[in-house]
Amino acid sequence: MPEAKISHADHTRWKKQQQPVRRTVSQICPPPRRPLTMADIRPGMENERLGVVRDSMFQNPLIVKAELGKPRERSCSLPGIDFNYGLYIRGLDGGVPEAIGHWHVFKQQPTCPQELTRNYIAMNRRAVKAGLVTAQEMSLYRRLKDIRINDQDDRRLKKEPPSVPPNMTFGIRARPSTPLFDLLQHRYQQLWVQEQKAAQKAIKLEKTHKMTLGKLYETRSTQLRKYKPPVTLDAPWRMPHFQKVSAHLDTFPTEADRQRAFKAHREEYAVRQGTLRMGNYTHP
Repeated sequence: MPEAKISHADHTRWKKQQQPVRRTVSQICPPPRRPLTMADIRPGMENERLGVVRDSMFQNPLIVKAELGKPRERSCSLPGIDFNYGLYIRGLDGGVPEAIGHWHVFKQQPTCPQELTRNYIAMNRRAVKAGLVTAQEMSLYRRLKDIRINDQDDRRLKKEPPSVPPNMTFGIRARPSTPLFDLLQHRYQQLWVQEQKAAQKAIKLEKTHKMTLGKLYETRSTQLRKYKPPVTLDAPWRMPHFQKVSAHLDTFPTEADRQRAFKAHREEYAVRQGTLRMGNYTHP
């Protein structure tokens, strides 16, 4: 029998007419996973057990293992779908109609008359006049003769609150708002640079306007610092029979070096120690 053949055009037309599959809310936001049961366990799963198996074993977080590629199962049983979490408070004030219908005015509570303060000074004075001295006698006298302070005297003795101006505001002042516009423009950096430039300019002006002193004349103290006392050049003493003998050792390469060394020695002669003035310096 000849079989019905579907052409390529009919196949593409059937694909176009097919509606796209849309995901449901339960697929996008699946409900929380319930604890495992024995019916959910399949061969090869991580929580497969041998021997006696109970549903309570899958509610212990220390025993339940995490399945590969799946989120961890909850170890506690959750209430049903009809359960509402939180506290439900029913309206007791009548709702909006009662609020619109009349004003809820609080009645002022009746104030109890304030008890007057006891006048201990007058009671103690009268107890002493009656001949009562001990503490027990005075306490008994106060019970029998209870004297109170009048309203006017009580008002006078009580400290009145300080007078506060009507426009006074209590509390801490609010912190001023942060100048974000100045921070973004680096305004504080620019002000600091301008202050530094102004300070440097003022220092330069002060240096230019500073009076230049004239020629400094030397005083006696400055002259004494520069003065070098004259040194008497005495020839070293020699024995008479060695005066005509020339030196056998010459440590200077030339005669000019010899004269230069002798000149330096003569300049430092006054400030050195020793017999031949070749020791340490006398001044520090």
